[in-house]
Amino acid sequence: MSRRPLTAEEKQVLEHKGTEAPFSGRFLHHDSRGWYRCRNCDAPLYPSESKFDAGCGWPSFEAPLAQAVTEVADADGRRTEILCRQCGGHLGHVFRGERLTPANERHCVNSLSLAFSPEPGAQVASLMLGGGCFWCIEAVFERVNGVSRVVSGYAGGRIDNPGYQQVCSGETGHAEVVKLNYDPAVVDLDSLLELFFASHDPTTLNRQGADRGTQYRSIVICEDEEQAERVRHYVQRLEASGAFAQPIVTAIEQGHDFYPAELSHQQYYQQHQSQPYCQMVISPKVASVFQRFADRMKGDE
Repeated sequence: MSRRPLTAEEKQVLEHKGTEAPFSGRFLHHDSRGWYRCRNCDAPLYPSESKFDAGCGWPSFEAPLAQAVTEVADADGRRTEILCRQCGGHLGHVFRGERLTPANERHCVNSLSLAFSPEPGAQVASLMLGGGCFWCIEAVFERVNGVSRVVSGYAGGRIDNPGYQQVCSGETGHAEVVKLNYDPAVVDLDSLLELFFASHDPTTLNRQGADRGTQYRSIVICEDEEQAERVRHYVQRLEASGAFAQPIVTAIEQGHDFYPAELSHQQYYQQHQSQPYCQMVISPKVASVFQRFADRMKGDE
């Protein structure tokens, strides 16, 4: 299996026995079915059924797969370190006597030490995201692994079937959004939100760069209350992390109809990469996101 090189942060954990910051890992709230694997050598380590929320800030597992993990005394003389048996990569620590699991043990693992292989056959979910011009958001998400469809359009306004010029006037109340269809077993909601908040500035009200107006507002439109609650919790954690110097103004709503934009706005970046707006605005944004989240992108893009 071809794997991308380890990032500096992953090397710090896997090779130099570092620890990622609590509540920062991508797999902390990951709930898809499948297998957690070693990020370094791809060896299977933990089934998703073993994962549980211990409230400690790191992914926790009841037990590893047989012969997957090696235990050694930690250098601090107190804890027990756990390593990938196949490559020796540092995973985290095992704790016993907490009475949190039937086996009375907890494997506390760094997300940076892990990769994930989903169980096939998951259902398709949908989500609407707005963060400035829909050309930009579409260009990012149509390349994300697990996203099967991305359509640019309008939502959250006061009239049915608006056109581009009507929305640009600001009089209809619609936002420019993209509607995603995705497989939660391949890419979960938290991962999509992480990409979304890395793709635009959620602290600027009704503006992204030089694009100004309510149609460019930061917004997440959810399928149902359960999804909306998960988005609210994600934003709360993001604000608490201090990732942004200013408050996040992203609206979290549900129940809005989606109106696809005109054909000329679909897959705009793919078809017009040589145009000045694409070169100056979209291309740098896409390149930055792809570099940061290379492991989540479809191949040959």
